Amino acid sequence: MRLSPSDDPAPSAVLPVTVAPRDFPTNRGGLCQKGWTSATVLRATDRITNPLLRGSDGELHPASWDEALDVVAAGIGRVQAEHGRDAVAVFGGGGLTNEKAYALGKFARTVLRTANIDYNGRFCMASAAAGANRAFGADRGLPFPLADLGGADAVLLLGSNLAETMPPSVQHLAGVRSRGGLIVVDPRRSATAALTGEPGDAVGQRAGVPDDGRSPGRLVPSPGAGPVGDQGVHLQPVPGTDLVVLLALLHVVVTEGLADAEFLDARTAGFDDVRRSVMVWWPERAETVCGVPADRLRYVARLLAAASPARGGSGAYVLTGRGVEQSSQGTATVTAAINLALALGLPGRVGSGYGAITGQGNGQGGREHGQKADQLPGYRKIDEPAARAHVAAVWGVDPATIPGPGMPAVTLLRSLGERPGPGGAGTTYADDGRPRALLVHGSNVVVSAPDADQVAANLRALDLLVVCDLVPSETALLADVVLPVTQWAEEEGTMTSLEGRVIRRRRAVDAPGEARSELWILAELARRLGSDVSFPTDPAAVFDELARASAGGVADYSGLSHARLDADERDGGPGLYWPVPSAEHPGTPRTFLDRFATPDGRARMVVVDHVGPSDDVRSDAPLYLVTGRVLQHYQSGAQTRRVPELDRLVPEPFVELHPVLGLRLGVGDGDRARLTTRRGEIEAVARWTDRIRPDTVFMPFHWSGEGSVNRVTTDATDPISGMPEFKVCAVDVRRAPDTQEVGA
Repeated sequence: MRLSPSDDPAPSAVLPVTVAPRDFPTNRGGLCQKGWTSATVLRATDRITNPLLRGSDGELHPASWDEALDVVAAGIGRVQAEHGRDAVAVFGGGGLTNEKAYALGKFARTVLRTANIDYNGRFCMASAAAGANRAFGADRGLPFPLADLGGADAVLLLGSNLAETMPPSVQHLAGVRSRGGLIVVDPRRSATAALTGEPGDAVGQRAGVPDDGRSPGRLVPSPGAGPVGDQGVHLQPVPGTDLVVLLALLHVVVTEGLADAEFLDARTAGFDDVRRSVMVWWPERAETVCGVPADRLRYVARLLAAASPARGGSGAYVLTGRGVEQSSQGTATVTAAINLALALGLPGRVGSGYGAITGQGNGQGGREHGQKADQLPGYRKIDEPAARAHVAAVWGVDPATIPGPGMPAVTLLRSLGERPGPGGAGTTYADDGRPRALLVHGSNVVVSAPDADQVAANLRALDLLVVCDLVPSETALLADVVLPVTQWAEEEGTMTSLEGRVIRRRRAVDAPGEARSELWILAELARRLGSDVSFPTDPAAVFDELARASAGGVADYSGLSHARLDADERDGGPGLYWPVPSAEHPGTPRTFLDRFATPDGRARMVVVDHVGPSDDVRSDAPLYLVTGRVLQHYQSGAQTRRVPELDRLVPEPFVELHPVLGLRLGVGDGDRARLTTRRGEIEAVARWTDRIRPDTVFMPFHWSGEGSVNRVTTDATDPISGMPEFKVCAVDVRRAPDTQEVGA
């Protein structure tokens, strides 16, 4: 998007701006509702414009920057003196610029010298990253330009509702839709699933419903593959069984001789073990678990194979999103998707491939430069001696002073505060090593984290909570210190797109009041804490340092600078994709064309198998709860709920359920529904829709309070990626009693 000051009179100290779409390769001049209205947040009526300190009365009061930073520095010093360096933790965000994410990781490891730093990207891209790193040796969401999708004959999209989360990207699916090759896997008939052209209420046409809505059990599929749409196919599996769908598709590819044998022999390792492992997932068996008819599974496998280059097709893509990744078997599911793509010979070829749809504004760049628990800049592993030595030289520190890997986000949030350790109530904090202070940047964990009530309780138990934010989010309202920060239109920097394209962010207006960049805040805190490590505050200088730190890493930015990015854009260039290892290098729009980033250049195929959700249906929780987004809101809603146009369109949380289920439960359209899981209960307005399976209910996660769905989601995590299982848990649903019933 492009920004420019408006001629309208300013309603506040902030100069209004207008937002206009930019004709960029990914959006081609399109913007979603959130983009069109984004300038409203710049002048939100409750924008934080001064530091806030919690007083003896328990309330937050305005303070000067000197007062606020002195309190933060003193609190950090006190906690670390009493409990050790790891007693101070840092939580970052996938919306921070590359420069701020880099500086935050550097601050944690050189000033605080704490191992405990992670970020909300652990909720977003961790399983995709773990799967891609294991298979390819590198993680770039899309190792090809998004526009490449337009030439494919087939696109398999698992767990992503692009039409609502990234509407401008849908235009890149026009070609595959015209060829009938869009395949969407989702338990809901989402706006994206509807693009396949399949008839409505697809579940009702192809599957039975449970005899007893209060008894556990899966839908029993009816015979026959059912109709397919004129633009593609929509598969509606039982929640938590996407892995079974993928295993069955690969079974068909293998047993029907549809695999690309030449590619597998030349460019992969591990296929024989994977081939043997999928023999047990013939489509009829898979159907009994995932609820997708066997004939439809065969149809989709053959459609993908026909589109593959090995069989004369124009190309095929396998893409994953949060719906399949936010799972206790998320890495396994991503691995199965990669195995399928490799068996068809797709990755590393122009016009085909595997990719993951990034979820946050800087979801790609935010995980590359050091705010992730196990990484240093350039996507280096923090426990590799050579990586530590290289980065330490850039930072001017002894490699031995850089901490090792820390706790992933969910474990970190679970650990906060003072509670009895393994030795019982008499165990002191020093015995169990829990963090007692937390610095939060660019994240609203009280709404966005799983089992959110417990997270809020843990935050309250801290000795010190410092939150950098632009509005009083639910997390900021719990803080001891709130520091006002600049946002997108008020700062310089860079972001990295889901394709690995590094994009400039430019300042259009001044920040209101006393709001400052995190770069300045970190530099000031470093000085107050007595560090002699340099923290430049000029974003261009920070980027130059980031580029040096990334040199030779997987995500190599060493050939980039703000000046080069500006010149490329000014000259109408195509943009620059990492790796860019020198100033003369043109960038890498498509990776893996010659070799994968593994020691021997071969992609690794890894055996995985289905285990199922950690919190599966049972007698007291017989339905599946799935969560997701709506078009009008974003993440925790802290910003979009402050945009009147968006708030009017979707002002409150809701729960979607099938009319058959609603009738069985006695929950009418428009009634208030009460949802209960092992973590607690919430309430929201019921909406009847035939777009969802009759064994499943859906809630968006953008709200706090009694309708905050993450208060009841499970904090079980993937054992490899540490990603929480947001997308499925067992739930009981009933009509909430009205006030008169409660009073009676």
